[in-house]
Amino acid sequence: MAENYGLPGFVFHHLKYVSSHSYTAALVSSSQTSYPLILASPGFGSSRFLHTSQAENLASHGYIVAAIDHTYNTFATEFPDGRITTDTASKLFSPDHDYATESRNRNKLGKILTDDVLFVLDQLEQIQSGHIPSQLQGRIDLSHVGVFGHSIGGATAYDVSYDPRILAGIDLDGGLYRLGDREGLKKPILFINSESGYEKLKRVIDNRNYTDAELHQMGDTREWVNQVMKDKQRELERMRETIAAGGEVLYIEKTEHLNFADVQFFSPMFSMLSITGKLPPERANSIINAYMLDFFDMYLKQKGGGTLIKGRDSRFPEVKLINP
Repeated sequence: MAENYGLPGFVFHHLKYVSSHSYTAALVSSSQTSYPLILASPGFGSSRFLHTSQAENLASHGYIVAAIDHTYNTFATEFPDGRITTDTASKLFSPDHDYATESRNRNKLGKILTDDVLFVLDQLEQIQSGHIPSQLQGRIDLSHVGVFGHSIGGATAYDVSYDPRILAGIDLDGGLYRLGDREGLKKPILFINSESGYEKLKRVIDNRNYTDAELHQMGDTREWVNQVMKDKQRELERMRETIAAGGEVLYIEKTEHLNFADVQFFSPMFSMLSITGKLPPERANSIINAYMLDFFDMYLKQKGGGTLIKGRDSRFPEVKLINP
């Protein structure tokens, strides 16, 4: 993990002392005959472990959560036989590439991530039917399946939702891929953006151009930024379509991209370095968890949810709705 973030190894040594609320081989609660299923996809070079707080929160409210490590797209994945794979997907991307090459490679990687999630869903169907032995046999409500993800995992959550088995999805601060491959998605998707992510969308909404000085500061060419803006416009169109189907688009003030993963808890230095935003991690996490639960309760349990995503709530003044 340290190598992936370009930091010395000792920075993360304290993580071995962190306890979660999870247990190996925990029994399935007998309070219901079955439970809705949520699939979770982490971001580029990340790990399923970095979404523990979100997965635990959903599980504690009556969901089965399957958190996925995408082999070769995580900083490390350990297999049962002891083999460890690392992040080799990063080789697809280079500062020497033009925008078209980067976009093609992102789409190529995105299709693999989507196929990973669908493979896991196929396997869970085998578990449910008893073809794969598990204590979850007969306990998974496969008629109520959702998906969430962060960064490119959020784009994966959107892309996976084209599968008819998925009822709803949540994209945590992730730009979409494969935008030119098919028509827009007519399903409820909740887009939760960081403040920086919102600012990029707002620039497209307002039709604002970058100045030469801004481009110089960003280290980007005008051609590159124009292509990004074009793709962002297409993303906004997709967001409009999901809102029409019951979704929502919002952002959280004083958050950055990594506030949507448990990396925000690792060190207060991250906020000082602007890796995470100025919003305290506990507060950011509680807001994200509240809105995720509200959305999934609405569409997977069809009861008790929907109050947060349909309007402002005085408990969460940091949350701002976006009209694409």
